Amino acid sequence: MSAPATLTVPEGFTLHKENSAAILLPASNDAFLNPVQEFNRDLSVACIRTWGELVNAEKERKWRQAAERRAKKAAGAAATTGAGGPEEGENHQAKRPRTEGDAPEETAAAGTSQGPATEGASKSTSDVQTHKEFRPQQFVILEALSATGLRSIRYAHEIPNVKYVIANDLSPAAVEAMRRNVELNDFHEKELPAPEGGSDKPKVRPAKVRVNEGDACALMYNHRSERNRVDVVDLDPYGTAAPFIDASVQCVNDGGLLCVTCTDMSVLATTNYPEKCFSNYGGAPVKAEYCHEAALRLVLHTLSTSAARYGRYIQPLLSLSIDFYVRLFVRVFTAPIEVKKLFSQTAVYHVCSGCQSFYEQPLGRVTEQVSAKGNVNLHFKVHTGPPVSERCPECNSVLHVAGPMWSGPIHNKDFVSSVLNHVEANEDKYGTSARMKGMLTVAKEELDTPFYFTPSKIASHFHSVCPSLDETASALLHAGHKVSRSHACAGSLKTSATYTDIHDIFRSWVKKHPVRMDKVAENSPTRQLLSKEPKAEANFKRHRDCMTLSSKVKLVRYQQNPTPNWGPGARPGGKRKREGDD
Repeated sequence: MSAPATLTVPEGFTLHKENSAAILLPASNDAFLNPVQEFNRDLSVACIRTWGELVNAEKERKWRQAAERRAKKAAGAAATTGAGGPEEGENHQAKRPRTEGDAPEETAAAGTSQGPATEGASKSTSDVQTHKEFRPQQFVILEALSATGLRSIRYAHEIPNVKYVIANDLSPAAVEAMRRNVELNDFHEKELPAPEGGSDKPKVRPAKVRVNEGDACALMYNHRSERNRVDVVDLDPYGTAAPFIDASVQCVNDGGLLCVTCTDMSVLATTNYPEKCFSNYGGAPVKAEYCHEAALRLVLHTLSTSAARYGRYIQPLLSLSIDFYVRLFVRVFTAPIEVKKLFSQTAVYHVCSGCQSFYEQPLGRVTEQVSAKGNVNLHFKVHTGPPVSERCPECNSVLHVAGPMWSGPIHNKDFVSSVLNHVEANEDKYGTSARMKGMLTVAKEELDTPFYFTPSKIASHFHSVCPSLDETASALLHAGHKVSRSHACAGSLKTSATYTDIHDIFRSWVKKHPVRMDKVAENSPTRQLLSKEPKAEANFKRHRDCMTLSSKVKLVRYQQNPTPNWGPGARPGGKRKREGDD
């Protein structure tokens, strides 16, 4: 579906088109819109579509299993009656309690036809299933901070099975802009003309994008009861999403999707404001080259601990560091036993201020105890520590503490593969499909181990010439370690090796490419790194596995500037009038 072809642009407005949507922008900066965020919106559409297909596939599988059970039960009851069992008026069957696998829509979607006893024996599973078809679930999406409404309009246009989208903003000027743009795209409430010659009253078509003016947290708290929850919550604020996270994890349905953007990278990815990072995200940031992945893990920590307070846990589907922000897609479930596991998926990291080595200190650990009957009991205990002395074992520099933060996987590989397949099959529907394919391909291959490194940074610690990316990856692979690329930084590698193993490889490299020690200061950490001998000689010969699909993809790091002299947008202007003001 494309944007409306013929539009009349009123005086004082400019028309902005993006994929399937068209909106009117006023000359004043009353409603914020960042054109370069098209990649964010494209990615969100693709991820929500893939999540919707995943949810409906899960529900259909449960529906078919329930239909098969009912068919077998009906066939068994008919056979018993035909063989001289209970008479027709008697009911000796106990009601089967609903199990977790029975979805609420099963009863409505799959009714079992109960005919006379003589016909029951001939009923088969396929016969029963032909009476009713599975009906895909209709989703409700809540965008808490909509501004111009462009994202909500695109969701209504491009995502199938959307019942309606709630577009909210606190600013009256933004709400006015949303109503104007929703009507422009024909998603408003509309009275349909009555059929000619008929006496029926004209029908009213409900709005597919429902505009709401109010506080985002208050709106989400109003949807936290189980019957009022929504299926998808999208948080894309100007700055941090921290004030909205508590409300969002409560108002999303079980198995629903939470989409979160944070643009305060000066807080998340530097140590300039550690006190602000702690107050927003409950952890200290990292000062190292892998600070952007640490930012993702800090936000995931905030999401997981916020959900845990209500007996819920998160499952990260896709977590990306993009340009000047992070974007995360997580599913939210309710299960107290999974909440307990969060203790062992959280860690503090000791980060070296010299060579940037990191040492993980998990907060908890899980042990399994199998009973004589085969039951598995989980025991949660505090972890031992510390993992390192007060100075770095590699270069003798001071260690800084970072975290606590999420230490588990940041992507779901199956989900990322599904999104990538969808994008490859629909390249013409996304203006940023080239960048989407690059990011998703790298994310799909990323190792689940925390943090990445770049050979150039390690080489700078040794004051040596830098080996190529392939040479570094090959040396790690020959040593028996796993290697992948990282989406968060160009020219970076993730590996199962420790920094000690990485430094050993570079010590072998230095043997072949000597360092001029007269250029190295006496108290430099480089001397400490070079004072140790490598435990084994590294093999830099090209390894067959060093070239992966992500190595062949030309990753588009930044979008082309949408306008000349483009820069970061200013915060929307105008003040919200208080009640009673003229």
